[in-house]
Amino acid sequence: MKTSAKILLTAAVAAGALASLPARADDGPFEIRVRAVYLDFAQKSDAIPSLNVPSDAITINKKWIPDIDLEYFFTPNWSSELVLTYPQSQTVTVAGVGDIGTFKHLPPTLTVKYNFLPTSDFRPYVGVGVNLTIISSVNLAVPGVGPLDLDSSSFGVAGQVGFDYKVADHWFVNADVKWVQLSSDVKFDGTKISTVHLDPWLLGVGVGYRF
Repeated sequence: MKTSAKILLTAAVAAGALASLPARADDGPFEIRVRAVYLDFAQKSDAIPSLNVPSDAITINKKWIPDIDLEYFFTPNWSSELVLTYPQSQTVTVAGVGDIGTFKHLPPTLTVKYNFLPTSDFRPYVGVGVNLTIISSVNLAVPGVGPLDLDSSSFGVAGQVGFDYKVADHWFVNADVKWVQLSSDVKFDGTKISTVHLDPWLLGVGVGYRF
């Protein structure tokens, strides 16, 4: 948690410093994108000896989700991107048991990006930032054991790589890959019995409009 807090502070200081620099004028400083994103979880979890559940036996369904992101260019090369979606429902499965229920998560992510070729049609970038995942509507239960609970939030680092390709004035197609640090304790009757390490890859394609 201390490491993540230091990363957040560093990102905030960097964003503040960049905000004092002149923005690019020719394309405009703002870009909005919509993407289809494939959510691919790491599927790592600690064993639960008391329930005879081995390690990595807890899995979350992979799925396509929509997202929208807002980007502001402080300079031709430096920008910041905020990625948003609506709460997503996921199904949890335990090997040898089957589906044990669902939960929802809302994962806003903020990154600071470096754009390598800001004046070309092909505009690759890399970024680093933070993710805050809010977990809600937890409805999990193991037959014969009882209801389970998850942490209400997860805070971690995020990284990305991708590109915009200009196809017309103001319009771009986009491909983007992100990795997000995401984990949660699994609790029974208020006591931690396991930790799931979801750490998803987010593989996105979409379109953007700069103004």
